[in-house]
Amino acid sequence: MNPGSPRFRRTAATAVALALPLAALAACGGGSGTGTSAEQGSGTGTITVWAHQGQASEAAALQNAVRTFNSSQKKVKVKLTLIPDNDYTKTITATDAAKLPDVMEFDGPTMANFVYNKKLAAVDSYVSAKTLANATPAIKAEGSIDGKQYGLGMYDSGLGVYGNKKLLDAAGIKYPKGLADAWTAAEFTDAVKKLAAKDSDGKSLDLQESNGFANEWGTYGFAPVVWSAGGSLLKNGKAEGALDAPAVTSALKTVQSWKRYVDPNTDGNAFAKGRVALSWVGHWMYPAYSKAVGKDLVVLPLPDFGNGPKTGQGSWEWGIGAATKNGKAAGAFLDSLLDDTNVTAMTTANGAPPGTRSALTKSSLYKQGGPLQLFADQLAKPCGDTDITKSCVAVTRPVTAGYPTVTAKFSQALSDVYGGADPKTALAKAARAIDQDFSDNDGYRLQ
Repeated sequence: MNPGSPRFRRTAATAVALALPLAALAACGGGSGTGTSAEQGSGTGTITVWAHQGQASEAAALQNAVRTFNSSQKKVKVKLTLIPDNDYTKTITATDAAKLPDVMEFDGPTMANFVYNKKLAAVDSYVSAKTLANATPAIKAEGSIDGKQYGLGMYDSGLGVYGNKKLLDAAGIKYPKGLADAWTAAEFTDAVKKLAAKDSDGKSLDLQESNGFANEWGTYGFAPVVWSAGGSLLKNGKAEGALDAPAVTSALKTVQSWKRYVDPNTDGNAFAKGRVALSWVGHWMYPAYSKAVGKDLVVLPLPDFGNGPKTGQGSWEWGIGAATKNGKAAGAFLDSLLDDTNVTAMTTANGAPPGTRSALTKSSLYKQGGPLQLFADQLAKPCGDTDITKSCVAVTRPVTAGYPTVTAKFSQALSDVYGGADPKTALAKAARAIDQDFSDNDGYRLQ
């Protein structure tokens, strides 16, 4: 998500892996379907688990969770395989469903594609009711299709605007205290301009543009502008009329107008070194920003373009392979993996918002009164991927097997607009391309 972070590099690798022609992806899994039901099995024996390598601290937390589970009982033994980040999604995509592990991790936006290709089974029958109930609403929204839960995550994600209080105060700018008084798009633009006027190089804003926007950061970071303007990447399976709505066109024109005030941030330190007063990015930059700015760091919601402030959400999730012969054992491991001890260890390692209600409540960063309470507040108001009202905040990227096309076309349109293209023309082109692809693939409907 952040071009300089390990998390973004993994997401970028996911986008590359799923950029294969969708017909080819379907062929890998034998056509469309809602995923075969996993066999319950005996609940004993050895099960295989695949996960992405992750940061060293993340890998250590996961390996410890597996060791603890294996030593805590004698019925089930977990055999863990860590796969390098750049190869992970490509490996699942290229592996026949019958040869996939009993339990596997996957990047959230890839889930629908793996369900479509019969590589994932619903977990509802195998994890405990307690585990399902303890998942945060946003985590459950990202991992569900047609009322069935296919994925559960140890952690989530979120976006905001980090501000330097010292620079904001010097420019006489009042800033939001939370979601209730989020800046409007006009107020945000005004703040950017006033800050730029006080800045020696006229640059006051960081949009994490160093790797461009024609990638998953473009979609994750700026689809909230579309949603906040009252539009959508997809609505009822179509992009036309939703992605290219007049309000969305106007919103992207506003984003385009910020470019003159944006620091290219080629060194990744525009905000940390005080070159800009505002940084549009996610929770993952908090450690670096907190260290650099200290007590002057404020965390603000993204601006409201008319339909309420919005944020992206979603990250890596865990699921059960559709071909497993031991769903009961797989579920027992997931119950253990998603307990407070393991979720807290993992989110301490990577700084992400916990994906369970109990761990989130106790998190020193995300609890009420914590420095990142805003991210928890946002995730507490999930929209899912379809019902994007003014009152909800955290929107799931479209849960569809056609997501690779959606993200590729939208992010390219965003990049073009940022580079000076006419927003109406660029969005209309993207919408037509998405709808044509969905038409060619029967809407990626699950049978």
